[in-house]
Amino acid sequence: MMLAPTRRSKMELIAHENESLLVARKPAGWNTHAPSPYANEGLYEWLKNREPRWSRLAIIHRLDKETSGLMVFGKTTEANRSLTTQFETRRVTKKYLFLTAGRAGRSAFAATSRLTRAGDKYISGRQGQAAETHFRRVGAEGPHQLWEAIPLTGRTHQIRVHAAENGISILGDALYGGAPWARVCLHAAELELDDPVSGQRLSFRDRPDFSRAAYTALRGAFIEDGETNTYRLIHGAADGWPGLYVDKFDDFFLASSETALSAAQQELLAGLPGRGICHRRLLRQPGKESAVTVRGEAPGEEGFTVRENGLKYKASFAEGYSVGIFLDQRDNRRRLRSGYLAPDFHCDRPGEVLNAFAYTCSFSVCAAARGGRTTSIDLSRKYLEWGRENFRLNNLAVEGHEFLTGDVFDWFGRLRKKGRLFDLVIVDPPTFSRSKESGVFQAAKDYGRLAAAALPLVRRGGLLFASTNAAEYKAEEFIACVERTIEKGGRRIIQQHYIPQPPDFPIHPVEPAYLKTMWIAVE
Repeated sequence: MMLAPTRRSKMELIAHENESLLVARKPAGWNTHAPSPYANEGLYEWLKNREPRWSRLAIIHRLDKETSGLMVFGKTTEANRSLTTQFETRRVTKKYLFLTAGRAGRSAFAATSRLTRAGDKYISGRQGQAAETHFRRVGAEGPHQLWEAIPLTGRTHQIRVHAAENGISILGDALYGGAPWARVCLHAAELELDDPVSGQRLSFRDRPDFSRAAYTALRGAFIEDGETNTYRLIHGAADGWPGLYVDKFDDFFLASSETALSAAQQELLAGLPGRGICHRRLLRQPGKESAVTVRGEAPGEEGFTVRENGLKYKASFAEGYSVGIFLDQRDNRRRLRSGYLAPDFHCDRPGEVLNAFAYTCSFSVCAAARGGRTTSIDLSRKYLEWGRENFRLNNLAVEGHEFLTGDVFDWFGRLRKKGRLFDLVIVDPPTFSRSKESGVFQAAKDYGRLAAAALPLVRRGGLLFASTNAAEYKAEEFIACVERTIEKGGRRIIQQHYIPQPPDFPIHPVEPAYLKTMWIAVE
């Protein structure tokens, strides 16, 4: 038997990988796969759309969204067949750990029942699928008991139902009567199976961390590495903190909220590591207000450098809402940087790239880093100069790249008259803008007009990157608008891929989806 190495101090997403399988550590709060076409990518979609070597991943088993821990994906047809058979014949063994505030009269017992679905829950009854779970109390963490659960069958919510029915509801599992906590404290701690190729018995272990601070830190498990140190740590109600948004920028944290920080929010922020934590108010009429330091030091007004996908960008907390980089577009910048958009959909060397509404030119930096020649358009001369700084931060010569100040519609017309064509046109407008030349632009109403103006600039066989952060604009309507515009423009879609907002911006009924993106190859 081979024992996988124990978890390092920083949680890593991939526990083990070889030519036939991948074992991942799923963070709590992340679906195994997307529950609907326009929801956040699940762990499965995020992996297969991230790296070519993961493009053929297959789901072999699932973990509940609320459950963290080890799960295995197959990488080849033969491996999928072997792993599926192992699960069906109970050759795979799984062990879970969970915390409970309850008390059971026994220290070990087996629970058997038949489970049927009743709304969002599962209940035991005379009908349904047979389920069997073995429980054993193994210790304590503070006032809570630590239990081990070994499911002999693989039914949905099986451990949660059986724990609740025996007086030990899982901490944080409100659906089944668990005491309140930041997360559902259930973790897939051990996984043992046969390697599909060698037949060698593999065993993996992953220790859980159910602390409240660890829950927020898990976000970095699948984002932060040597190439990226900035992401969203807390996304409002979706992460259990309505009205509070916290972004990590290297060693600094920026918290945003419409109201003053509550005592609970201040306590949360005080527990974060780093050089400094700042807070800014989200006002209905934003001005130039700088962020206020909550703890530690504040970054200087000249700004500081963050890393994303191996590139550097200037960030600043002294420019009101303009931090300098939109974190929700991180995965799309990675796609441009790597050229891998999705399985069987690649972006070759970018060639000529037109970046409309360029802001501080982060997309342009990605394209230039791959050898592309960029043209960046923005109304603000100041932000384009910020973009030039981003070029210089990455040792990219500014010469040979264009930075055009002015109205996008006006520049689209000028470029078209000049006969300019681009291999990639990036259209990511603000939700609302106003210019002397074009007047008021509202994404939900005017995106079709914008796409129609951009389309003639896309070279035959080139790419259109269409994106909007208009929350009221439904994904179905946005997609239909772009497709209809391309058809009316006399062009044909060769290939397309829809991308929702990244998983560190989770979608929730109180925190609905807002970012919608399409990569489109047009004939």
